Amino acid sequence: MQTIYLDHNATTPTRPEVIEAMARCWAAGHANPASQHQPGQQARRLLEDARSRIAELLGADLDRRQGDRAVFTSGGTEANNLAVLGISRADGGEAPPSGSGRMVAGMNGGQARPLNGPGRIVVSAIEHSSVLGPAEHLLEQGWRVDTLGVDSNGVAAVERLEPLLSDQTRLVSVMLANHETGVLQPVAELAAVCRRAGVPLHSDAVAAVGKLPVHFGRLGVAAMSVAAHKFQGPLGIGVLVLRHDVPLAPLLFGGHQEDGLRPGTQTVALAVGMQTALELRCQDLEEHNRRLTALRDRFEAGLRSGYPGAIVHGAEAPRVSNTSNVAFPGLEGQILVLALDLAGVACSVGSACASGSTELSPTLRAMGLANDVVASSLRFSLGATTTPAEVDEGVHRIIDVCRQLRGTTS
Repeated sequence: MQTIYLDHNATTPTRPEVIEAMARCWAAGHANPASQHQPGQQARRLLEDARSRIAELLGADLDRRQGDRAVFTSGGTEANNLAVLGISRADGGEAPPSGSGRMVAGMNGGQARPLNGPGRIVVSAIEHSSVLGPAEHLLEQGWRVDTLGVDSNGVAAVERLEPLLSDQTRLVSVMLANHETGVLQPVAELAAVCRRAGVPLHSDAVAAVGKLPVHFGRLGVAAMSVAAHKFQGPLGIGVLVLRHDVPLAPLLFGGHQEDGLRPGTQTVALAVGMQTALELRCQDLEEHNRRLTALRDRFEAGLRSGYPGAIVHGAEAPRVSNTSNVAFPGLEGQILVLALDLAGVACSVGSACASGSTELSPTLRAMGLANDVVASSLRFSLGATTTPAEVDEGVHRIIDVCRQLRGTTS
């Protein structure tokens, strides 16, 4: 039985063009891009060209005076950790608006003194574990962590943010699209609130880039995380985009690579692979979204028809085109996902980073859903390789497994 892969939010199959571009790099035998000799300089040029193009495609500008920055990482998890811990622990944050009273040391030559000792951060209730984890680490270090709540569709409440901000708030982190439900967040509005308060806002855009147009500058955020393998790029590389005036403390030490913010030998082939994947996705993004939206709607309609009690979470809110989080009341999600695997359907109970955890989804719980509904929910995510035939066969297998587990035939 051929497996129907409905877990593209975990990772996507690498495009053949990306593999070919990386293979050419590896075959060329490029030197270490940190080396000063000519082979090293040649590798460095390829790396920097890839960095500049990736930033451009993401709506950042590295070339202008006081330009943005793009720091290569090993993926979205490292980019999120670097943002949450690196920005929070840096000596200050954004330059405060006039009269705000916020005393920080900025990047623009201001004389404000740095905030001393543990501070405060704000994260939304639906963040990925790679944001919640470092936030919990700060909490253990004596920091205060405030949570921005969401409504029943999983949308962060803009009006709740300002009361959470204080002179001690070092960072706000709210994702652009939720990794479990696909629901889009009002990041541009939240960023405007943060700018007025002189607080940097970081957005985890890992679940959004490659699924909708994302423009760093227009969002107005201070930092943004991206991972290549979510849009058919290679595993093992991501990027943290930063505005020029946002201080960042490194998490690793012992090298000057990435301006000392992320030491370690860079892999030119991975950077070229990420660039290639992002270029290809941006070229076909409109058609990609149109096709996946139609397939997602077809998939959800089939599940609702075959399992009348099925609930699609976040269906009333704007979502990315490929994600369906569906509850099957009366069934246990952990058992269902294993049964579907045996039936040749690959899906998940949440993010791959939380796979194996017995904890109920924090995202779905934050939406106010009953525990039994949360426990019966699975995430299905379509991708570029998903076909209409796979969607129809997937629906058939899912409904058949659900009926078997409930001991019914119709």
